[in-house]
Amino acid sequence: MTRPAHIASLDHDDDPFAGSEGSDRYFNRELSWLAFNRRVLEEACNTAHPLLERLRFLSISGSNLDEFFMVRVAGLKGQQLQDVARLSSDGLTSGQQLAAIVAEADALVTSQRDVWRDLRRQLAETGIAVLSSRTIDEALSAEDLHWLETQFREQLFPILTPQALDPAHPFPFMPNKGLAVMFDLVRMARGPGRAHARSPAARGRFARSSCAGRPQTLVDSARTGHIGGSGVDPRSPTRIDGKPMTRPAHIASLDHDDDPFAGSEGSDRYFNRELSWLAFNRRVLEEACNTAHPLLERLRFLSISGSNLDEFFMVRVAGLKGQQLQDVARLSSDGLTSGQQLAAIVAEADALVTSQRDVWRDLRRQLAETGIAVLSSRTIDEALSAEDLHWLETQFREQLFPILTPQALDPAHPFPFMPNKGLAVMFDLVRISDDQPIRELVMIPAPMPRFLRLPGEKARYVAVESLVKRFAPLVFPGYRVIGGAEFRVLRDSDIEIEEEAEDLVRYFANAIKRRRRGRVIRLELESGMPEGLGAVLRDELGGSDAFVTESGAFLGVGDLEAIVDEDRPDLKFTPFSPRFPERIREFGGDCFAAISAKDIVVHHPYETFDVVLAFLKQAAADPDVVAIKQTLYRAGKQPAVINALIAAAEAGKSVTAVVELKARFDEEQNLLWASALERAGVQVVYGFIDWKTHAKVSMVVRRENGQYRTYCHFGTGNYHPITAKVYTDLSFFTADPRLGRDAAQMFNYITGYVEPENMALISLSPRDLRPRLMRLIDAEIANAREGKPAAIWAKMNSVVDPAVIEKLYEASNAGVEIDLIIRGICCLKPGVPGMSENIRVKSVIGRFLEHSRIWAFGNGKALPNDGAKLFMSSADWMQRNFDRRIEYMLPIENRTVHKQILDQVMVANLIDNEQSWDLQSDGSYVRVQPGERPFNLHRYFMTNPSLSGRGASLAASGSVPKLSLRNRR
Repeated sequence: MTRPAHIASLDHDDDPFAGSEGSDRYFNRELSWLAFNRRVLEEACNTAHPLLERLRFLSISGSNLDEFFMVRVAGLKGQQLQDVARLSSDGLTSGQQLAAIVAEADALVTSQRDVWRDLRRQLAETGIAVLSSRTIDEALSAEDLHWLETQFREQLFPILTPQALDPAHPFPFMPNKGLAVMFDLVRMARGPGRAHARSPAARGRFARSSCAGRPQTLVDSARTGHIGGSGVDPRSPTRIDGKPMTRPAHIASLDHDDDPFAGSEGSDRYFNRELSWLAFNRRVLEEACNTAHPLLERLRFLSISGSNLDEFFMVRVAGLKGQQLQDVARLSSDGLTSGQQLAAIVAEADALVTSQRDVWRDLRRQLAETGIAVLSSRTIDEALSAEDLHWLETQFREQLFPILTPQALDPAHPFPFMPNKGLAVMFDLVRISDDQPIRELVMIPAPMPRFLRLPGEKARYVAVESLVKRFAPLVFPGYRVIGGAEFRVLRDSDIEIEEEAEDLVRYFANAIKRRRRGRVIRLELESGMPEGLGAVLRDELGGSDAFVTESGAFLGVGDLEAIVDEDRPDLKFTPFSPRFPERIREFGGDCFAAISAKDIVVHHPYETFDVVLAFLKQAAADPDVVAIKQTLYRAGKQPAVINALIAAAEAGKSVTAVVELKARFDEEQNLLWASALERAGVQVVYGFIDWKTHAKVSMVVRRENGQYRTYCHFGTGNYHPITAKVYTDLSFFTADPRLGRDAAQMFNYITGYVEPENMALISLSPRDLRPRLMRLIDAEIANAREGKPAAIWAKMNSVVDPAVIEKLYEASNAGVEIDLIIRGICCLKPGVPGMSENIRVKSVIGRFLEHSRIWAFGNGKALPNDGAKLFMSSADWMQRNFDRRIEYMLPIENRTVHKQILDQVMVANLIDNEQSWDLQSDGSYVRVQPGERPFNLHRYFMTNPSLSGRGASLAASGSVPKLSLRNRR
């Protein structure tokens, strides 16, 4: 009981007349309320009241009507939808009441409009003008118009999020009392005299406070986006050549192919992209042989090389195979056809697999010597005691056996579907009763852990497939095992985007399901598989399209990661605790106060990603924050970033999330995050249909001293709390209003196809990033030709774009000294006389994965120098980054940040000699020898604070050593 017993039996309905036949005895409750609200409105016409008080009555009548619909009308509508047979006091059904209410409410709204028209005229006569978009220009002076535009650009524009309505931009969630403006637009051709439509505005009013002595002017901000006088029919659909536009017209004809060298004759000028990647993966594998690393970390490198190779076949090799099957006549950078490339790739990949097998054999022996044994089906019996064998058999019977589904292979049992990365064991058996041969297949269930660890202090692991082999008599009672071997399948896993997709979310959900059934691209067989079993697998799975390889006694090297988790700190890197930037601590953890004082760069993973989460969490909780805009490329499975955005939306802030569905192998997780964000009221958009939004940007608009101020975070890495612990990336925080306006334009470009104009600092691809990069290289060429020092330093993951490579060759020939730190693919040939003798390329592979993109230009002096032009970016130098992704390039102007990135990060990468490889002109990589002055850049940053985030106390102590290129060998 929650109320007195004597009224506990009262009907819960709020209409005491429900079901009565009192149409002649009672007025309708809802219509009576509307009559009351009309009396309130009548007071707005009462000339006995002062003018602004009459305006207040009009406002009250509007608020009243809103609440009436949100509660009373909503309740009646609910009754109607649920077919509730309940009559009102005057005998009306819910449907009849709703019809009468809507008619009276519409009449009331018409009266409100008439009253507002009259009051607005009278207010103007008293010196209070409320201007519409149609009257702004004629009513205001040039000075006032300039002030208004400045207010719009600096205060309102950063908060707006224009959103296109198409498959990549579903209709957004509209909050209660939400106000919006919808436009029909036609993209106009570029050229002199081009008309520019103003951006639509959001709800709200600005009262001009700097007009003492003048009549006060109020501008309804929901009207400032009106398009007038442009000669454009607002009813015209956004179509060009009869097709809906989903990308800016100036690059609508770009080729979708990802090979920038197609048809080129540059075999002497470029390395093959795919073979360059395989060379990178061999360097990863070499770290598994590096005795400077702890044993389990070496196993991790072996595992990574295996996972890398799987993905390479699932995407890159699958793409080349598709070209071959479709007879696409396209040559690679070095003049090879798809068939020739595939032959070279398979040969190198097989050699890599052989090396992986040899490395695993060696590591397995060393692990056993340290007390970590990985047992095979052949060694289980001799390695384990009777007690251990009993435990293992019990585990098999109770935990594994119920999940297994042995399947005979005969006309009644066709060969089953094998999922991508599927692992299975095939057996040749003979039935003991009649010596009848039979072939059986046992698939290893994908959700199962690959290894079973036996109990005890000593670590002993058995792979699931080894258990299946060992206990085959339990699986096949009454049969004699003649032979058994494992095999594994890789399938084509790329997703192609159809521009005609009507619903991008549904398209990707279906495409992810189809990907699981992609064409078999690689069939891995256990070494020594009986010839008969191998022939069956080739016929059933491979055919003539799949590449078949023998991969040793353990298939799926990437799964060895599970053993790395063994609790043996003595066999792993010394634990490392990243620092929280001291300068933010000095402001009591207030990110906004610290950023407002000075730009900050945070160097991950040496400085914790928690500072990015703190920035977003503070924005979500801060009542002065009005809007958050966020890109999400790979957010991972940890919900910290997502939860912050959800909390902000639930707190009533305007939150926009650009979720990239095309982030390969993260599509499914991003769909889940997008759904969670939408449920919380976040405006979720998916960018462009055929481009990826790869830029990592977060933007927060905050109310400060009656004005709006924009805070931005620009990252070279993803908003991914897990990878941020092992990827080296930069996070740049700023409150520079120029960068805030540029970021706002970038978001509007993504959400509404509103092409940026007059960007102050940022360059965007595919708009102008490559041209700006070319101009910077040209400037260094000009310096060299004038006899000035000329230098370029660049750090990134890959260099593939032919235009940039040719420009670097030109710079080298002009005398520009060029140092490139390229972790992965490099199609540029360094050190070739007459072409690239002034270009040096190195790769750093170590404890952390080098991921940041940094570009430096000497600007007339040798590097490093304080006047160098320095940039950070989200882009690699690949055609896809320049032409088919949204990327940013950001100049670094703050002196401290400039010094940290150039004099610390870049110099440390250049002088590292413990984790570095030099690329030779023939495409081979040679490991750099430390010599007498060893230097490990990862160790350096783990043990020294950063210049930007060190705080005042550390700055006074001079605790950051100064690095010098003299350390370079």
